Amino acid sequence: MNSILIIIGKLIVSVLRLFKRNAGNLPGIILWHLTGGKCCKMFSVDCPIIAVTGTNGKTSVTNCIAQLFEKSGKKIIINKEGNNLDTGICSLLLRNCSCTGKVNADYLILETDESHVPVVYSQLKLETLVVLNFFRDQLDRNGEMETLIQKINGFCKTFEGNLILNGDDPNTARLGMANPNNKNVKYFHAKPYAFATKSIFEASEGRFCPFCGEPLEYEYYQYSHIGKFRCGKCGFGDFIPYITAENIDLEKPVFTTDGHEYSPKLNSIYNIYNMTAVAAIAKLYRIEQKVTDSVISEYTVNNGRMETFMLGNCKATLNLAKNPVGANMTLRVMNEMQGEKELLFVLNDNVADGLDVSWIWDINFSVFERVARVIASGTRAYDIAVRIKCSGYPAENIVVLPELDDAVAELASVCGRKFVIANYTAVQPTRSALKRYIEKHGGKHE
Repeated sequence: MNSILIIIGKLIVSVLRLFKRNAGNLPGIILWHLTGGKCCKMFSVDCPIIAVTGTNGKTSVTNCIAQLFEKSGKKIIINKEGNNLDTGICSLLLRNCSCTGKVNADYLILETDESHVPVVYSQLKLETLVVLNFFRDQLDRNGEMETLIQKINGFCKTFEGNLILNGDDPNTARLGMANPNNKNVKYFHAKPYAFATKSIFEASEGRFCPFCGEPLEYEYYQYSHIGKFRCGKCGFGDFIPYITAENIDLEKPVFTTDGHEYSPKLNSIYNIYNMTAVAAIAKLYRIEQKVTDSVISEYTVNNGRMETFMLGNCKATLNLAKNPVGANMTLRVMNEMQGEKELLFVLNDNVADGLDVSWIWDINFSVFERVARVIASGTRAYDIAVRIKCSGYPAENIVVLPELDDAVAELASVCGRKFVIANYTAVQPTRSALKRYIEKHGGKHE
């Protein structure tokens, strides 16, 4: 029966490709219905599976881990397109299996949606799970964050594979205590960077101990609720890190782990945590140091993630932000940069974004540093404009232009450093608008 379903799936893939479609999700959706929701169970996978999950950073970390193994000469399969639900992973395996469902690879490296970790890996045997962070995100689909954590915690209660956790996120670190019999739990940690604070300045989800309910005590905050924490009552947070990022200098940028210095391209504390997770995998799988150096030093993001555009002579940095933490991290990078800046914020409320845009009220616009002007655009341009005005920013410095081409032209009308924040369905239209401006008025897409 499985072989028949696999052949049906492969025929669907072939037809879609004939019509120049990438077959990223639809074949999996069809097989999901045909198998009663067990579409990943059809495949025979003998190689180790490494999964990456968490609210922010999944794509970057998954791609970096894949490069570690590729540059080590291994054959890997990765869902590079980002189809990270069970149906997307099923479609990926369909494109890379025999007619009997046999998957031939040295490693499967799979970005996996947080809510689908228990679903996918009840059907496929997982060797290593990397959990980066948990923040409130897409409330329409995921519900409150605690609901999501409980799903993965339930999976971790019986999981005995490698569990690589962000030890500076209490919501992630708690998973390490789900299964007392798992001896393969490892935490990554980062020492404070130059802009770490003693007090919290952003919306936080990790204020109380998940085990005894006492307020957590923080030695420092890196951003949001990420930082060095401890429960004074039960000791939650007293972990011995498997790997630690220290000597963090975002001006250069550099950081060290286990006495070795890395030079990533992206200068944000958010990226340091991502690269520390990558270094943890490299350490666990004994990747050659020169390979790890190459991956961490060369990796950069595009497709709307800290992507650079030159609008004439003005440098603009575009970043996707689909939740408060993503937006706050871009604002931090902007604020930490010297000189005057301007911000374009593009906010949509399409189905894929989540129709509820109340998350914008958890963005900390009150910490603006040397921001001369803000332009609001997108289907909810007025909402983001009102939110920024309510933070205390002068209303006369806010320009509302719902049409993207108008907004980009206005952004480029004055010289200076530019930052652009766009949420999920806004990021690709914003990229296109920036490219159209460059084609018409000059500049370049770096």
